[in-house]
Amino acid sequence: MRTALLISTYNWVSALNLVLKSVQNQVRLPDEILIADDGSNKETKELIEFYKKQFSIPVQHVWHEDAGFRKSKILNKTIAASTSDYIIQIDGDCIIHPYFIKDHIEIREKQVFLYGSRVNIHKKGLEMVMRKELSRFSFFSSLIKKRTRNIHLPYLRNKYAAKSGFSKKVRGCNISYWRKDFLAVNGYNEEIEGWGREDSELIIRMLNSGVKGKRLKYGGILYHIYHKEKSRDHVSANSKIQQKTIEDKRTWCENGVDQYFEK
Repeated sequence: MRTALLISTYNWVSALNLVLKSVQNQVRLPDEILIADDGSNKETKELIEFYKKQFSIPVQHVWHEDAGFRKSKILNKTIAASTSDYIIQIDGDCIIHPYFIKDHIEIREKQVFLYGSRVNIHKKGLEMVMRKELSRFSFFSSLIKKRTRNIHLPYLRNKYAAKSGFSKKVRGCNISYWRKDFLAVNGYNEEIEGWGREDSELIIRMLNSGVKGKRLKYGGILYHIYHKEKSRDHVSANSKIQQKTIEDKRTWCENGVDQYFEK
């Protein structure tokens, strides 16, 4: 059974460098690393080529031209290019705790997706994190906030039961799921463009299909690197698509991942 770490990225090479450093620090590596690149410049490609030589596992870089925020499309393309059974998904601005991969693998269940939270790195700490290339943070670090999320207790990771209802705590920067469950709902809805609702709309269709969600706490820890908020110009339109998914109890999207497979 193969597990992939899926990282979405766009033109922030210094952040991606820290993310990949944190992957090197994992007590258990995934079987492959997938980088879904929404149109970054050559600096990102050069960084990925460097890390390909550092890892003992395959690193696959899937890229398309920059035509605005098209995260749904590049994630679909990347997952279509993989044959791994299980996907652990993070964003390219999220540094992962050394036990992150191990935690997701050890409490996964069939027909269940996992979702964890994130520890936020202070804006005031951003310069130091980048300058020193920090990828580990203690509970007492002055660089982080919401530090109670930085408590790793393996014996409590599995305390939450899988549920069929949607949780507002779900974040696309820290989720994992079975690839076959993703394909069964046709992956990300590419009608959703621009920032907002792409992850939650996917999760709602998964729930409608019978997959349950399970909260991962005291494990699966990651650290979100501070940045300015992205444009929310598309949130209203994307919210309407999501609301239709809820009302119609949709499990399938027409403009999804199936277009990247040979008919």
